[in-house]
Amino acid sequence: MTQNWPFSSLIRRGSLRERLIVSLDLGTPREALALVDELARVVGMFKVGKSLYLTGGPDFVREIKRRGGEVFLDLKFHDAAPVLARAAIEATRLGVKMFDLHLPSGLDAIDRVRAEVTRVCRAEGRRRPLMVAVAMLASVAPARPGAVELHRCVAHLARLAADAALDGVITSPRETARVRAECGRRFTIISSGLGRGPGWRSAETWLGAAEAVRAGADYLVVGSPVWRATQPLIAVRDLTDEMERGLRASPNFPLELYPLRPV
Repeated sequence: MTQNWPFSSLIRRGSLRERLIVSLDLGTPREALALVDELARVVGMFKVGKSLYLTGGPDFVREIKRRGGEVFLDLKFHDAAPVLARAAIEATRLGVKMFDLHLPSGLDAIDRVRAEVTRVCRAEGRRRPLMVAVAMLASVAPARPGAVELHRCVAHLARLAADAALDGVITSPRETARVRAECGRRFTIISSGLGRGPGWRSAETWLGAAEAVRAGADYLVVGSPVWRATQPLIAVRDLTDEMERGLRASPNFPLELYPLRPV
């Protein structure tokens, strides 16, 4: 069956930028907020991981939102069902646009999280965040021994997330095509761990923005390419140029346009 990527509706530069997530985890809270001030109008979200969250807490997330940024809360929730549901509710009340969790051994906890978040959003008039599972950490090298088993595990976790009616998964760029083939066009894929530039290229592990988009990614998480840049705005422009090239080079472009799941 032919796959049609949601990214096909995002050819306009502004829309492409909405699918770019800049990680704030490479700087101090002060440095991170300075980057938010510079980029809030030209990127879709800012990723806040455990270190920054432990330093700044919920107020740090609120400050990003006050400055016009959206937040992907990357805390990888993993606990018993009641605790997991409470964490998801608090993330929702915090107003994040996306948060992630690890799939527990059973899917009952996911059902409870989804039901509780939906209940709170309806009762309190809140926006429903995207809820995504962690299928593969960016730091896991895909070329290590046992890679075949790792690939199968990622596809299996993605299928579990789809069956549990989660919105999508976060995975490495190299696993994106496999997850897309497994879960179809409506499933949201966040590619994390992009490399960019000569200092990052590796024949075994390197994939850039264009390759990730061609593989079917909906969102791209970038860190070092922006933090290392002397002019972050230009780095964002270059990344969206790469995304557009990847989209136009895809054998699936142009396609009938499918909107992403609303958030």
